[in-house]
Amino acid sequence: MRRAPAGLRLRSMTCRCSSGDGLSSGQSSIEAALLLPMVMFCCAFLLQPACVLYTRSIMRSAAAETARAAAVPPTGAKEEWYEAYAKRRLKAVPEASCFHVGGSDDWEVEVDGMGSHVVSVGIRGHVRPLPLLGIVVAAFGEQDGEGILLDVEVGERVRPEWLTGSYGSWASVWD
Repeated sequence: MRRAPAGLRLRSMTCRCSSGDGLSSGQSSIEAALLLPMVMFCCAFLLQPACVLYTRSIMRSAAAETARAAAVPPTGAKEEWYEAYAKRRLKAVPEASCFHVGGSDDWEVEVDGMGSHVVSVGIRGHVRPLPLLGIVVAAFGEQDGEGILLDVEVGERVRPEWLTGSYGSWASVWD
């Protein structure tokens, strides 16, 4: 190990953020105390719409898939079968209050026009927004006792007008 020459000594270096009088030593703490809550509020303000948009997109996708499934109903299928079909797809929505409230019993699924040319599927559920953003989100949606109501209606033209008959008659052609 090398030693420094005898006449040369290393002094410890210190860095001060103030002008030497010590008056601004706590300024960064005050700035952080003011800035941190604002940054957290901005993150929450951006997070809530993302949660609602995710839930609505899953609801729309589930409604469209259910409408396509209702175009060619299985033998003996009733509306309960389609409701269970849609609820299986709706399990992609997390059971956190900012995404969805009420579990699988809260989802309401309505199917109209099974086996016809145009099928309509409606899905309804609830979301409870983050505490400070409830007023803002409530302004854009309908609200009831359980939270803000999310409603999606999808109408799909699943078969062309010129196509007649049922699935059974189509399959009998190939027998």
